[in-house]
Amino acid sequence: MHMEAAVRLSIPLASIAVSAVLLAPAGTAAAEPPAPPQPAVRDFGNGPERHEEAAGGGEQAQALRTAPPTTGDPSGGPSRDLGYPRRTRLPEPPENPADASIKLGLVPYHGIAPKLNELQRRSDRVSAEIIGRSAQGRDLYLVTVTAPESRAEAREQARLRERIANDPAAAARDRKLAARYKAPLYVNANIHGNEWEGTDAALRTIEELATSADPKVAALLARTRVYFNVTANPDGRVNGVRPNGDGFDLNRDFVTASQPEVRAMRRLMIDAQPVTMIDLHGYVNGTLIEPTTPPHGANYEYDLFIRNAYANGLGMEAAVNGLGYTAEKDGVHPAQIPFRDSAEGWDDWPPIFTPQYAPFHGAVASHTVEIPLRVNNADYANLPVEELRRRSAINTDVAAAAIRASYAFVEARHDALIADQIEVFRRGAAGEPSRSVPLGIVPGFGPEDVYTTTFPHAYVITGERSATAAARLVDHLVANDVRVGRARHAFRADGRTYPAGSYVVDMRQPKRGLANVMLEPGADISPRVDAMYDISGWSHALLWGASVEPVTGSAPRVAAEPVKAAVPTGSVPRGTGPLALKVGDAKEVRAVNDLLAQGVALTWTDDGRAIVPASARRAAGTVSDRYGVAFTPAGGATGRPLAPVRLAAAVAADELFTLRELGFPVTPVSTAVLNAGFDWSATDVLVVSSGLSYTALNPDARAALDAFLTTGGVITRGGTGAAFNAAAGLLTVTAVAGRSDANGVVRVASSAGPVGAGSPEHSFVYSPRWFTGLGPEVRVEQSYAADGPLVAGHWRADPRTGAGGPEQARGQAAVVSGRDERGAAVVMFGTEPMFRNHPKGLFPQVARAAYWTATATAATAAAP
Repeated sequence: MHMEAAVRLSIPLASIAVSAVLLAPAGTAAAEPPAPPQPAVRDFGNGPERHEEAAGGGEQAQALRTAPPTTGDPSGGPSRDLGYPRRTRLPEPPENPADASIKLGLVPYHGIAPKLNELQRRSDRVSAEIIGRSAQGRDLYLVTVTAPESRAEAREQARLRERIANDPAAAARDRKLAARYKAPLYVNANIHGNEWEGTDAALRTIEELATSADPKVAALLARTRVYFNVTANPDGRVNGVRPNGDGFDLNRDFVTASQPEVRAMRRLMIDAQPVTMIDLHGYVNGTLIEPTTPPHGANYEYDLFIRNAYANGLGMEAAVNGLGYTAEKDGVHPAQIPFRDSAEGWDDWPPIFTPQYAPFHGAVASHTVEIPLRVNNADYANLPVEELRRRSAINTDVAAAAIRASYAFVEARHDALIADQIEVFRRGAAGEPSRSVPLGIVPGFGPEDVYTTTFPHAYVITGERSATAAARLVDHLVANDVRVGRARHAFRADGRTYPAGSYVVDMRQPKRGLANVMLEPGADISPRVDAMYDISGWSHALLWGASVEPVTGSAPRVAAEPVKAAVPTGSVPRGTGPLALKVGDAKEVRAVNDLLAQGVALTWTDDGRAIVPASARRAAGTVSDRYGVAFTPAGGATGRPLAPVRLAAAVAADELFTLRELGFPVTPVSTAVLNAGFDWSATDVLVVSSGLSYTALNPDARAALDAFLTTGGVITRGGTGAAFNAAAGLLTVTAVAGRSDANGVVRVASSAGPVGAGSPEHSFVYSPRWFTGLGPEVRVEQSYAADGPLVAGHWRADPRTGAGGPEQARGQAAVVSGRDERGAAVVMFGTEPMFRNHPKGLFPQVARAAYWTATATAATAAAP
């Protein structure tokens, strides 16, 4: 990219290292003998990524920067000089007869590595590598299928790829580039663990491409690289369940990247920069092949996307239907394309899914493919094995047909796809306005399909609200290949002066769509559609705790240096007295819980601070460096003693993950666990949002719980939590349910209570609730904004009754607290403060609720 394109920030964008992890070599060149198992590798040569979890510098960040690679879970090491094939010998897991794939006649996880090792021995077109590990520690396999490349040829491919991403204007002028560049196709399989057959189709296709003597295949592989993520979710594959080992739906995690499998896929998409990708799922009959219904993501270059995605969709449809399966004979209905065949309900609005995330890294066609015949859940348990295997065989054929059609599409449109990818990045780097897609660009594209956005000149990220949160957000952006600069001097923008050290995201950058989709507030799309497939609102700017301001007036002139990692944010003031830590960020919660786990005697104040005794200043220094948190002098502040807060949690998997990530000791419970007999002596606070019914407890379990409620705290969330509160006779409230599919970012007003104080001005809801009929013991901690809560998302009233909409929620209590007459301190959430581990700026609310309920009940119990 030319320097003048970045003059607004004085950053030569082409010099900023692309933030993709490069892992240590996994094997040897083709002429060398096979090597023993080695670390995961990546060949793309785009520079090291620093995991954003280390925001704030210090010990954790330094460890990530300096730790040597380790087999199976490496942290760095360039591999761009390696050619193809790699001939890596993958470690082969022990046989597991309990693998759920076996019943379906499919390849069990332990059979994948031996199969790939065999194909590497048989063919010089196949390279298999480990790109990470799952939540439960299973290897993730990347297979690259391409014609052999010398090291020099591989370096040339890396240079071309970097030129496309980093200097797209020059790449667009290079008429010879497409002839020299191998167009990348990315095939993602088995992201949902009990949607198995994509893996088997991938293995079949790899073998076909590896061993075919057809000159057309040789010609294909001379002009393409086909990347296969063979099983994106090996935990779920083995266990026969949809989520990974942490209980997460990986296909909802891409803008959060809480899970290791998603971080591996993110790195792969950044590094491979595919022009096309397909994500193999199940089960919809007939086979469902995207593109999608409205609403369409407003931050894509949708004119480039829809014409390619629709064309590839038609090709996959023809290939699937061409297999000859019929409804009468096989139970297989003709394939469908939502964009053409449905009005709404299968949209590409949120960037949380693999195919909706990939376009931000250059995919100008990306697709979910839902193969037809159900073999999971009740069918897996109840159908005869013979029928399951018949269905799985057909599903594998369908998935393989989709893969073959996609590589044929890439071959046929090779030069055009590369040109369109370059154009995506060129528009971003040039800072061009969002384009309105011409009506009729493909058959059926009408006004209902047109969604645009307005890109600001820049975003400014500061630590005004929380330096720790700002550092985390910056590191997350960098990990997603968004370019961030750090101002060398103070500057003015939109009439405001920002201090030196402020972070600036210049929107004149190739991946400005991804920057904007994370940093913009979003949009209220409630008037445009009635049904959404999943969430409709998200915003790192409003929900992650940092101060983020768009610059919409004159473009700022800022002398800035490119950011590879946020600067450390931890500090401890000089002196000898006690210290205070205000709990306003998730990392501050972690720091408090870390100190408690070390046995430091903390106290908790009414304004939400943890007081550290002077004798523990050294421990405070360690956690300050580790988590990037800033202590202040405590002065004469006093509070109630705070011990480690032990939680018993009947919660969803994402909430359990978040509570543990925050450092709380957590014991999962449920109705069944309590009915079997539960020892409450090791619990301080009960958290209820899922899987626990007070009325379904047997007499002994109910008596034990009632005894706990005289000394323990309670936190509830959602419908299950509200029902528990009512049945247990805790707080005097009436819980009112909003529309069940309503979700998004909302404006809230907080009180000075123990939970509300210091809370952000925005929250997140899914199936929102609010509380009316408040008893005298109930305090309102947070309310929905009186002038209308919804900022971004989809929230309508019930069409039959007119109830449950945002109008009804105006000014109503969203979070309440109070004391039950038996002694329990209780906090009730009508919002979703831990939803899918995403709204990180809301996590401290939950922690403050835990600390307050624990210390308040402890103080009552200790009173004479």
